[in-house]
Amino acid sequence: MPRLVRLYIHHSLIGFALSGVFVGMLLYFNVVNLWHLVSHSSSGWLAVAMLFLFNGIVFSGVQFGIAVMSMGVADDDDRGRRNSGPSRGMAEAMVPIPVPVRDGRRRLR
Repeated sequence: MPRLVRLYIHHSLIGFALSGVFVGMLLYFNVVNLWHLVSHSSSGWLAVAMLFLFNGIVFSGVQFGIAVMSMGVADDDDRGRRNSGPSRGMAEAMVPIPVPVRDGRRRLR
């Protein structure tokens, strides 16, 4: 299996584990009376399953994004700074240029 696919599966599992912890904490601490709503409804299990699934998608995407973005290696010495000055093609100073504009309003007689 390619390393990138293994990395994706690994961090997706971490994201879904975080989702399980998050949904468990939501239910345990009874945030906005969620435990009562889930336990006293006939379709409460569906709400918990959807919370777990959709939070798992979000958390695994964030986890994988953090993992990929932290893989980068800096190969330059300027630490992200861009060169400034005439070599970059910028003018020395910005000078306003007057632009003539005709008055297109009609005059009342």
